Amino acid sequence: MRKTALAFLFMNTESFFKIGWIVKPHGLKGEVTVMLEDDAPNDLSSIESVFIEQDGRLIPFFIQNVSAQGRKAFIKFEDVNSPEAAGRISKQSFYLSKSLRPKAARGEFYADEVIAFEVYDQERGLLGKISEVSQAGPNRLLVLDYQGKEVLIPVNAPFITSVNKSKKKIKVELPEGFLDL
Repeated sequence: MRKTALAFLFMNTESFFKIGWIVKPHGLKGEVTVMLEDDAPNDLSSIESVFIEQDGRLIPFFIQNVSAQGRKAFIKFEDVNSPEAAGRISKQSFYLSKSLRPKAARGEFYADEVIAFEVYDQERGLLGKISEVSQAGPNRLLVLDYQGKEVLIPVNAPFITSVNKSKKKIKVELPEGFLDL
């Protein structure tokens, strides 16, 4: 195992972010088909290793070759040289260190960054805290509890008017009747 990856083995899993899911083996030489998350880097060819979740731990796997086509990619990892070996890592999530993640543009955010942020509406004040960011097709939705019911707020204009990461607050402007649905 390489020295750069060993340092990450003992880090808290909160120091990582999910970039994809290994779907299945591909071909006869140990390649795998992966589906990439929206937050995954656009260029995987510059990444030396990823961490695959196995038995509740993150294990480093070094990338030998990668071919991406949009949100789908084919990856060949070092020491994964057969369809059987590729099958053993299939159906697993894989991660990168947050230190390798590009900084989000102003007003933009990664899903894991806003968990527990407070959401304020201009008319109603505090609505609640974000419990998760859900993906519904191409749309991301903020999930929060408002007066005992789950509310889903689309992550796009005109709903979100500002994001303040230092204060952990998101301001929204919701249409009349939105919270009554």
